[in-house]
Amino acid sequence: MTDFKHTAVLGAGVIGASWASLFMASGRSVAVYDPQHNAETTIREYIAKAWPVLEKLKLTNNGSPDSITFHTSAADATAGAAFIQESVPEKIAIKHALYKEIENVIDPNAVIASSASGLTLSEMQAGFNDPSRLVLGHPFNPPHLIPLVEVMGNDKTAGGVVEKAEAFYKAVGKVTIRVNKEVPGHVANRLQAAVWREAIHMVNTGVASVEDVDTAMWAGPGLRWAVMGPTMLFHLGAGEGGLEEFCERYTDSFNRWWDDLGELHLNADIAQQLVKGVEAESGSDTAMELSARRDDMLAAILQATTQLRNKT
Repeated sequence: MTDFKHTAVLGAGVIGASWASLFMASGRSVAVYDPQHNAETTIREYIAKAWPVLEKLKLTNNGSPDSITFHTSAADATAGAAFIQESVPEKIAIKHALYKEIENVIDPNAVIASSASGLTLSEMQAGFNDPSRLVLGHPFNPPHLIPLVEVMGNDKTAGGVVEKAEAFYKAVGKVTIRVNKEVPGHVANRLQAAVWREAIHMVNTGVASVEDVDTAMWAGPGLRWAVMGPTMLFHLGAGEGGLEEFCERYTDSFNRWWDDLGELHLNADIAQQLVKGVEAESGSDTAMELSARRDDMLAAILQATTQLRNKT
């Protein structure tokens, strides 16, 4: 079971279908469960669109898009799987019902990871009599392209399970971070939530349009954040003096900016303002066209950064 050659994906919406694509690309077989009547058609369509991008990234050398089976019960899909990625809707009752169905068929050496972004590990663990094989394995959308996976276990997690999950994700090309303390939203979602709150505040108070705030991000700090994190970048921002000099130089400025950051809650009126703004920004492009453009640009960025990282 330690080679994780056979996997299961439970819940195959956008996240689950993306996981299935990546797992197959890495040379693994995938058993899929999703209760939607048209799930197989939808998933195969997703894989067909994802595969050329995976090929461009040279992630399909060992894999086949046909190494997939579809199952009408979660238990059937789970039986015999060494690694189980659960991505069903984020309603605790749905997750607990799924866990009850599969618990008796999970291999004792298997790992089950939840893609949950909003629920906590301890909330989900309550759905198992024995939650020792369950970890958090939260990706960023789309998982077959964005490298990050946030991994977490706790005192109810069996020894070595977190490490096995991290090893599996690394084997399929992911980059993992360890979440050491349970907080809503984990790590990366909290970071993007903080940025989006200020983006909305600036739109809501008339500082800039939705499109210009978005442009400020992708044409500015977003480019830098694609290669290094904010603290390391600020370390480089003060030259030889490093982060110590940066903090000395800019403490007053940052404290002033932080004091002036907006506090707001997303409501229907603000949501409509954002919707109108993003409609103006997207123009006549459909969501499918925008997604394809996003994936092409992500692939190009990943190709460039991977080549440079491999040189170091």
